[in-house]
Amino acid sequence: MEPKVSIVIPFYNCAYIDQAIYSAVHQTYPHIEVIVVDDGSTQYVERVQPFMDRITYIRKENGGTATALNEGIKRATGDYFVWLSSDDVMLLDRVEKQLGFMLKVKALFCHGAYHYVNADNEWMDTIRPEVGSRLEVLQVLLEGCPINGCTVMLEMDAFRKFGMFDTDFRYTHDYEMWLRLFPVYELFYFNDPLVSYRVHEKMGTKRHFDELKAEMERVQAKYRPTLLNLLQVGGYWQ
Repeated sequence: MEPKVSIVIPFYNCAYIDQAIYSAVHQTYPHIEVIVVDDGSTQYVERVQPFMDRITYIRKENGGTATALNEGIKRATGDYFVWLSSDDVMLLDRVEKQLGFMLKVKALFCHGAYHYVNADNEWMDTIRPEVGSRLEVLQVLLEGCPINGCTVMLEMDAFRKFGMFDTDFRYTHDYEMWLRLFPVYELFYFNDPLVSYRVHEKMGTKRHFDELKAEMERVQAKYRPTLLNLLQVGGYWQ
């Protein structure tokens, strides 16, 4: 039986939500479910309506992206998890290609390359964040997060074993999760672009940059002792 992939799309007042959903429901891989979590939106809700027969729609009070992702995970029935931001789009063969790669190499945690696009869907650049060995990845993660969360595919059991996204981190819940999982999972990298990451004036990383930076420092302080300790264990990271 082919694995099922759950695509969770948190949505809050985003004008691009219809493009995100379209890219999810039109994946070339057939064994998917698309879960749209409306985090208390007051705008653009009508853009979800054309897809209602192809998605699971959850509406909740506004609580932030981590809370929306967690609601989606609770309802998910898939074997693998994918997160898609409401202002980004997936390449239509993304799930098919990434899952095929993961099954081939027996990966349970994988991220990949991505495109930058602007507000008008015009291509700007392609980002390939591969940094080399596991040791090198650890060193990079201790300083920042090169992983685009919307390129991640992760076994769903990870949330049952290690918990869901930490809602104490409103803007860096993904970074916190990847650091939590890194000592347990081998992080694989897929070099083909998987999503188009939209750069625009209303994007959260621009509007909340100062808060995001402060949260990153909190995440690093939380995990640096554990990761440095693991780093010192002979041969573990080689």
